[in-house]
Amino acid sequence: MRYLSWAYLLALFAFILLPVVTLVIFSFQDGRLPVPPFKGATLDWYREILTDRALMEALANSLIVALLSALVALTLGFLAASGLARVALPGSVVMRGLLIAPMTVSYLIIALGLLQMFNKVGIRPSLLATGIGHVVINLPLCFAILYAAIGEHQKSALKAARDLGAKEWQVLWFVAAPMLTPALAAAFFLAFTFSWDEFIIAFLLTRFDVTLPVEIWSMLRSGLSPATNAVGSLVFLVSVIVVVALELTLFRKGSK
Repeated sequence: MRYLSWAYLLALFAFILLPVVTLVIFSFQDGRLPVPPFKGATLDWYREILTDRALMEALANSLIVALLSALVALTLGFLAASGLARVALPGSVVMRGLLIAPMTVSYLIIALGLLQMFNKVGIRPSLLATGIGHVVINLPLCFAILYAAIGEHQKSALKAARDLGAKEWQVLWFVAAPMLTPALAAAFFLAFTFSWDEFIIAFLLTRFDVTLPVEIWSMLRSGLSPATNAVGSLVFLVSVIVVVALELTLFRKGSK
């Protein structure tokens, strides 16, 4: 039974990681096509993409959009979670449902709705529109994580701080935020990762200044090449770094 468990575990990791490993290996392919057989290793494709101005601009755009949208979604989610966890309003259940509802809706539907709304109010497709779209999809995630992390002892501590004369912003900044640091880190890093990798909303809500996933899609229209594998490997590397930072942050906080 023990051997079957290990075999199942190895098969599971192979199923998950084999496509990524193949992507990374053939990003070093010394040839024009990222297909077997492997003809030898070269760094030329990484050198090519790192000197590609359009790719580097798209990379910078993705980082900016992911960082700012994650911060905005985290702030709004934190405020909403703190308010709804503290006070039981008549429509609290409905409010929580509405805040979490976008998690159940397809990104395509959200993007189309935002596109029509932006056309009505005069917001043109841009990085700003994409950032707003990413806030829409990441706010429910941040709210759900933070709301679930607020237990009775947090509520009691917040109430005690108010009874002692602390202002609302002091309660949130000096009491609530430190107590919820692991949850805040988890929400931020997940929101950043989802924004960094997101394609559909970025594709529909950008025009000239595009994010990296949209730029990769443009490259794929001309066919596969080791260059696209190299870009994909860099995207995967950034996602891994974010996940590792998340794990280290949570484990370090937990050990303390």
